[in-house]
Amino acid sequence: MTAEPIRLAADASAQELRARVEALAPWFQNMDLGHGIRTAPEHFLGDYPAFKLHRFAHALPEDLAGASVLDIGCNAGFYTIEMKRRGAGRVLGVDSDERYLAQARLASEALGFSDIEYRQLSVYDVALLGEKFDWVVFMGVLYHLRHPLLALDLIREHVLAEGGMMLFQTMQQGSEEVLDVPADHPFHKPGTYDPPEYFADPGYPKMHFIEREYAHDWTNWWAPNAACSQAMLRAAGFTIEAQPEGEVYLCRTAPVPYADYGQQAAVYPAGGKGGRISKEGEGA
Repeated sequence: MTAEPIRLAADASAQELRARVEALAPWFQNMDLGHGIRTAPEHFLGDYPAFKLHRFAHALPEDLAGASVLDIGCNAGFYTIEMKRRGAGRVLGVDSDERYLAQARLASEALGFSDIEYRQLSVYDVALLGEKFDWVVFMGVLYHLRHPLLALDLIREHVLAEGGMMLFQTMQQGSEEVLDVPADHPFHKPGTYDPPEYFADPGYPKMHFIEREYAHDWTNWWAPNAACSQAMLRAAGFTIEAQPEGEVYLCRTAPVPYADYGQQAAVYPAGGKGGRISKEGEGA
C-alpha cells in the first residue's frame, strides 16, 4: 500500500496551525505537517524520527488493512500516524504525558487522521485497556523505565494478541556482538572457584545502568547492549523475526519461558501510591 501524501486538513489555515504548534512547544518529534510547517525545525537530530523510519520502513507491511495497533509511549504520534497511513483499522496511542497527547491529536488532525484515538496511560497499566492488538509499537520507551522487563512482560501478557507483532526499539550501548551463552550457568569454572569467563565477554547480555543523566535527561535509566536487548525480548515471550536496523527489532509472540512451571512473568504490586492494578485488572 502506498503511503498517502502529507496534507493539511481543509478546516485549518496554515497560520492557525502554526500558532497551535507553537503553543504546544517544545516538540521532540520533528514532524512535517504540510504548508512548510514543522513541529521542531531546529531539532538537534534533524528530521527525526522520519530519518530513522527510513532505515527500517521496508521491514513493515505496506498494507496493514484491518489490523489493530497500540502505540505505547506514542509521544507526538509519529509512529501512530504511520501505522494508520499504512491502512491499519483501530489505532490507539497511549502516553503518560498529556502534552505529548495534545501534540499527537493536533498532528493527527492536521494530517487528516482524526479517527486515531489517544489516551493517557502508563505502560505499567496497559491491562486496563482490556483488549488485545495485532500490533504493538514500543519505540524509544524501554530505557526511560525504572522497570523495563516488567513492561515487556505486561505487554506480552495483556495487550498483544497471540501471534501478534511488536515493533520495538531501545537505545543500545556497548558491544554489538552476541555471545552464544549456555542455557544453565555454573557457579564456577570447572575445577576452580573462579566465575565463568563469559560474564566478562563483550557479547554477554549486559544492561548498563545510568544513575543520573544521559544526554542531560534524567529519565534515561538504561542502555542494554545488543545481546541484552535480544535476551530480554526472548525472556518476555517474543521471538525476533528481523533486526532491520541496529536498535530496531521486529518481534512476534512466542511461548513465555518457564511458563509451564507455573511461574507468572509479570508481577502485580498490591496498590499503594499510584494505585497500580491487580492481576485481575481491578484498581488496587
